[in-house]
Amino acid sequence: MPNLVVVGAQWGDEGKGKIIDLLAGGADAVIRYQGGNNAGHTVVIDDKKHILHLVPSGILHPGVTCLIGNGVVIDPVSLLSEIEVLEASGVQVRENLKISELAHVTLPYHCALDQAYEAKRGKVKIETTHRGIGPTYKDKFGRTGIRMADLMDPDGLESRLEQNLEEINFMFKNYFALPPFQIREILVQYTNLGQRLSGYIADTTEIVNSMLDAGNMVLFEGAQGTFLDIDFGTYPFVTASHTIAGGASTGTGVGPTRLEKVLGIVKAYTTRVGAGPLPTELKDNEEDLRKRGKEYGATTGRPRRCGWFDAVIVRRAKLINGFESMALTKLDVLSGIEKLPICTAYKINHEIVKTIPAALRKTDKIETIYEILPGWKEDISGISKYKDLPDNTKKYVKRIEELVGVKISLISVGEERKQTIHMDDCNLIASR
Repeated sequence: MPNLVVVGAQWGDEGKGKIIDLLAGGADAVIRYQGGNNAGHTVVIDDKKHILHLVPSGILHPGVTCLIGNGVVIDPVSLLSEIEVLEASGVQVRENLKISELAHVTLPYHCALDQAYEAKRGKVKIETTHRGIGPTYKDKFGRTGIRMADLMDPDGLESRLEQNLEEINFMFKNYFALPPFQIREILVQYTNLGQRLSGYIADTTEIVNSMLDAGNMVLFEGAQGTFLDIDFGTYPFVTASHTIAGGASTGTGVGPTRLEKVLGIVKAYTTRVGAGPLPTELKDNEEDLRKRGKEYGATTGRPRRCGWFDAVIVRRAKLINGFESMALTKLDVLSGIEKLPICTAYKINHEIVKTIPAALRKTDKIETIYEILPGWKEDISGISKYKDLPDNTKKYVKRIEELVGVKISLISVGEERKQTIHMDDCNLIASR
């Protein structure tokens, strides 16, 4: 298996957790490169569900090194809670997890700012998870952020907090009309959290590059999806980080020439959580598809908006990420639907457009052009070989390949690891 970047090709929730867990069986390390605890990757093993927010999805494989890279923003309270849940279920975390000393810390005032900003937006809410992700990245790029290494230095941490809270408390009092934060409470709590996490904090850039030097196989795990990227997503209804494959380099400290392949994860239909454009969104029977696919956010439990497969955005995702193969997930969810529309193009004012317009106002004018494929009645969740799929299922898969221009290497037909069809030319999985 080559060193591989795994990236969502839609608006997140494509099933990356399962695919990364599956691939991790042939990897030596998995490194998460962006996002925070606003992401949720769900992995099901022997009917037991594991929901991961910050810990990489390879943690369920004993002996696989799991790294949280510098591009991730970390809520230490959330992370420790996640570690405790995993260890209580018998997963070895302490021996296998390391956290970048350069990763920025989400503090209580970041979460409060997230909620306060959303309240101020009124009817034009972005519908964030209220986990403080945007404000944490804002401090990072404003050069006022606090990093994991700072939690090891109480005196330095106190100085940084004093500087930050002077401005933040002014905003809380005068702009949001909310009570200020007390520096002493935060200092004591986060110094303690730093001590509890001290055994995990390391130079992950050195670790991952040394592993690559030694010929080890590394998976680079992205969170969310391409169209939530801060630059290339449906701005401003995006997350605050680079969700695309290029973020794997800046989010880990691994040079781009060492990233050998990119795998795009694509759901067999389209979903997104929160506000923002979704051109193929169902007008009728959305709840039916939502129930079929159990489309509720792993982090917040919010119902996901659902639509038909959108080949326009996946083609754009291929362009941006450069992926050479795809994993198609949740194909089993479509069983029993008589007709399956695929969006092949957009039209605005009678002109064909290649992608979602950058100008948000134009998205309301998108006319989706559909090709209708026949569905299938058969339950495919127990099928393990492509040749055994119903003919109409194969036609649907092949049409997606043709429209996107990329071969499908893996097909997921259920939540479990074993519910995966490996295509004949798939070279993504190898034994360690």
